Amino acid sequence: MRLNVNQKFGMLLGVLLLSVGTLLGQSNKFRMIEMRGHSGSHLYGGETLGEFLKYGYSSGELRLGWQSDDDSEWSAKYGQPMYGIGLYSGNIGNADVFGNPNAVFGWMTFQTSKPHRRNVFEISPAFGLTYNLEPYNEATNPQNDAIGSRFAVYFNMNAGFAYQLTRELDLTYGMDITHFSNGRTFVPNWGLNMLGFNLGLRYHYNRLQQQVDPGPHPKNIVEARRKRISKQANELIDLNSLSFYAAIGTVQNYAEDGIAEVNRYAAYSFVLDYEYRYNTMISFLAGFDFFRDESLKPKYPESADRNLWGVHGGAAYHFWRLAILLEAGTYLGDDRGKDPLFLRPALRFDWTQHVKLQLGLKTRRGASADWIETGVVFTPFSW
Repeated sequence: MRLNVNQKFGMLLGVLLLSVGTLLGQSNKFRMIEMRGHSGSHLYGGETLGEFLKYGYSSGELRLGWQSDDDSEWSAKYGQPMYGIGLYSGNIGNADVFGNPNAVFGWMTFQTSKPHRRNVFEISPAFGLTYNLEPYNEATNPQNDAIGSRFAVYFNMNAGFAYQLTRELDLTYGMDITHFSNGRTFVPNWGLNMLGFNLGLRYHYNRLQQQVDPGPHPKNIVEARRKRISKQANELIDLNSLSFYAAIGTVQNYAEDGIAEVNRYAAYSFVLDYEYRYNTMISFLAGFDFFRDESLKPKYPESADRNLWGVHGGAAYHFWRLAILLEAGTYLGDDRGKDPLFLRPALRFDWTQHVKLQLGLKTRRGASADWIETGVVFTPFSW
């Protein structure tokens, strides 16, 4: 059965919600609940929404989380990060133009200050799915050139502090950027970028308290939060590998490309990658790319002209079985109007030693979305 793009986004939302049940089954006894408010301004590069975005945005989120186990090897190497799931709701402007966006997401928080600090610096990325957007419509919402669908990728990066107020309670504050985009799955797609400040409260608790002394006035009180330990030094790995990556995406053409149609096209990425894993956290990559972009067909009717070759280099940051990749590349030969530079930010899950799943964004003209890549990495050779 062939699924349309909205159904695919719905399936992704179902997977995210299913993951909530998995996380609720975690055995870690140290838990936390956080409520956070956001406010700031829009970073917008389009032409028609300035009047609707000038008053900025406000939003709130609820996070449920776990403190990672200090006995596990990966947790000790990364300073016992916190992780969990969250819900977001925002007022980003005129609801008739933008809708009332909500999101469900996964997050991790890395605390980098020394364990004895009361005011702890932390970095927290979050990734998920935004829904309930009001998309562009030629008749009813023609001014919305930022979002072309009711669903979009949700991404947030926060840098801030957590100040310990009491045994259980932290005050959290910082600066963050939030991004909504569907990666040219639907056009127009200038995307929404929101930069601002956040303030919140985080409550720590120990699930074993209900087993040890569950009454309203307990005499036997267990620790509410895990005692942090110093981060272990990175371990030298010195591993070489050769991988093959195959991915697919679906796109529409931008109006600014001079193509007056809304047909949907497939786009393919095939990559040969050499990766050098330097240590626990960092690896470096370089390789060759072959792209097949069917959305070039209106301008390039010859089949061979829709093929592009490229080279790239980049780095990856590893934690647990995940890796955050950032690659930069250029085309070999004619770039078919995409401009020489492309980027590939991606998230990779190391399923097994030889098979990995990867979700990323291939860009054009620098940081402008070309297509979302969903694919599989095969690593047959390591030495």
